[in-house]
Amino acid sequence: MRSKTTLFLCVALVGAWLVVLPAWLSGKGLEFALLPVLAGAMMFTPAIAVLVVWLRSRREGLTFRLLARETGLTLGPRKGRTLAVLGVMWLGVPLLVALTLAVSALVGAAELDVGGLSGLKRALETADVDSSKASIVALGMLVGMFVTSLISAVLAFGEEWGWRGWLLPRLLRLGTLPAVLVSGVIWAAWHAPLTLLGYNYPDLGPWAALMFVPFCTVFGAVLAWTRLVTGSVWPAVIGHAIFNESATTLIVLSSDASAPFNPVIAGPGGLVGGVIIALLAALLLAGAGRGGRAPREDAGNLPITEASGAAG
Repeated sequence: MRSKTTLFLCVALVGAWLVVLPAWLSGKGLEFALLPVLAGAMMFTPAIAVLVVWLRSRREGLTFRLLARETGLTLGPRKGRTLAVLGVMWLGVPLLVALTLAVSALVGAAELDVGGLSGLKRALETADVDSSKASIVALGMLVGMFVTSLISAVLAFGEEWGWRGWLLPRLLRLGTLPAVLVSGVIWAAWHAPLTLLGYNYPDLGPWAALMFVPFCTVFGAVLAWTRLVTGSVWPAVIGHAIFNESATTLIVLSSDASAPFNPVIAGPGGLVGGVIIALLAALLLAGAGRGGRAPREDAGNLPITEASGAAG
């Protein structure tokens, strides 16, 4: 088991660095023109790591059909529950993002202008677009983030099949909570080729890598909860994708042009959001683990309440 986990981590982590290496060699960092393309390609390295481990395991009789079942590519033993959780993530994550922004404003961590859309208007003016149409554009962005999340789910799958699909069940021998936390920290470390460039927190520079650890840990716990209670990776895929889309969209729509938004403090990726998401993750995991058991290492497709094994 350890050799497979080591192989998986080596492929995923080293692969991420190899993909983003051109941005580092260019010396341009976040200004490198192809960085968005590289970031998208990097998201597939965990999935590639799963396939590499599987190819080495085929001699042990691990067919792709069995791999798919064990890594959550099915809808799990209770399809209705899985679809319900998937729907909750698709609709609920944008509400969670909105909540982090609202609380940020309430505690004085951010100035918002939801009614005036001044942040959006400034962005439109910068793009040489008529800002008088901001309301129409805002509505289109709100609808669009749900649509584009289904497209960006392809990229999110590249990550989630590896982290929540393959790795999380294999860490459960540590106990449920340690497995969730460790997988979140590993997820943050995997982002290092980007975050050391200041990705997501450009004003922090390399310190952005450290800032991203708490976020990946707490939001990773929410995604892990979906895997544990459904036995499927798809709710995590959708949750990951809609978070990426809604965080960007809602920050643009709510920002105040006269008060720069500080992602270190405010919003879903800041300190305020970290506390809110951590509380949510704690409630979800406590509810999932109450009276239940963590999945066995060889039962990655089973929900936490139905599989046998050591309790987390």
